[in-house]
Amino acid sequence: MTFPAIPARNSGRRYQSLFQRAWQALWVLPLPVWLLLFFAVPLGLLVAISFWSVVNYRLTPDATLSAWRYVLGLDFLWASFWRSYGLSLSSAVAISLLAFPASYAMAFVATPRQRLILLGFAIAPFFTSYLVRIYSWQVFLAEGGVISSIVQAFGGNGESLLNTYFALFIGHATLALPVVLILQTIALANVDRTEISAAANLGARPGAILFRVILPAARPGLTLGLLFAFLLSYAEFVSAAYLGGGTFQTLPILVTDLVRAGQQWPRAAVVSLLMIASLLVTAFVTVLWAYREKG
Repeated sequence: MTFPAIPARNSGRRYQSLFQRAWQALWVLPLPVWLLLFFAVPLGLLVAISFWSVVNYRLTPDATLSAWRYVLGLDFLWASFWRSYGLSLSSAVAISLLAFPASYAMAFVATPRQRLILLGFAIAPFFTSYLVRIYSWQVFLAEGGVISSIVQAFGGNGESLLNTYFALFIGHATLALPVVLILQTIALANVDRTEISAAANLGARPGAILFRVILPAARPGLTLGLLFAFLLSYAEFVSAAYLGGGTFQTLPILVTDLVRAGQQWPRAAVVSLLMIASLLVTAFVTVLWAYREKG
């Protein structure tokens, strides 16, 4: 006696399983392809360029450490690094604190419909050019501008605020504040309301509820907002050039200066790789802290 139907059924299931795996792989494939084309390949090219040389103002493929030795031997490299890191970190903390009250209000005070409308207003600045927004800030911060005119009206000297740390912070906030606002609002809106009600029923004060219930529950989203503000501020060139006037030697300014000085792309690539390495380490540590288990 033979059983011809069983092998056919098993074969059909096998082909169906293979088809399902192929179908799933087809949907997963765009992500690794995107990462390969727009991250791995440019990063590999940047690493390769850092070992090339410049001959008669022309980039020449090579295998030399001259660019690395030159950049790492610069006296002002690490000063620029810590200045960029400190400015970006302080801007990220200030932007996160500045965005939190608005995010809290949208998450716990506004209705869902109102929250969507307010989030739409938060996204609206991205519909305009960031460079145009920075140029518009020059009108407010320059001598004789809006802010200086108001200060003069109250008896102040009305000096220009351009080329100051405050102007740099304004530029960083213009870029990162909407992103932080959106991430914080989403994180706070997803906090379990039953935990807040339970804490209130047990007699916890509003401050205790905020610091012991809401902030720990929203920690991943709040930390990611802080991280995004840092990442955007750290690699930001426009504010340093147009609001800071290039007065403060940050790493993005250093990259442009190296390129202008004889088309030294390998040296600029070395500085860029140092920036990428520091960003990856910071992002890795921050994400680990954001998603660590309690205790």
